[in-house]
Amino acid sequence: MHPDRRLPAHLPPVDVFNRTTLIFLTVCTKDRKPILAKKDVVALLLDAWQQSAHWKIGRYVILPDHIHLFCAPALHDPLPLKRWVNFWKNLTTRQWPNEEEKPVWQKDYWDTQLRKGDSYGAKWKYVQQNPVRHRLVSLAEDWPWQGELNSLQWHE
Repeated sequence: MHPDRRLPAHLPPVDVFNRTTLIFLTVCTKDRKPILAKKDVVALLLDAWQQSAHWKIGRYVILPDHIHLFCAPALHDPLPLKRWVNFWKNLTTRQWPNEEEKPVWQKDYWDTQLRKGDSYGAKWKYVQQNPVRHRLVSLAEDWPWQGELNSLQWHE
């Protein structure tokens, strides 16, 4: 990250012939409010992600104030990532179970495309340790708000 950058630079995914386009995405709540790691909210997020045919969610971890996920285009010509993120953020906000927690989402997000030499498995192991680093659980596998919606195969 550039030391003076306050907002992320959203570069369009680079489509390289015969290589998977895989994006690592981090989305935070407004003012980092700890409102996500609850059964009803997680169900809402999973439902919103499954409603879009444009991007597939692979592995994800939902923490109290932010989400890490891996996603890949589901269509040859998907919605731009920004429009897709805005889609599910708007959908979840409209259906949010606790009105007093709104606004829900931080305006922007962070995205990184996995590149040659990156390991999806190694990045997942790092992400999966987030609940441990935040002292929410002792073992990563004990965190209930993680999973995989689609198997995203990483091909170089």
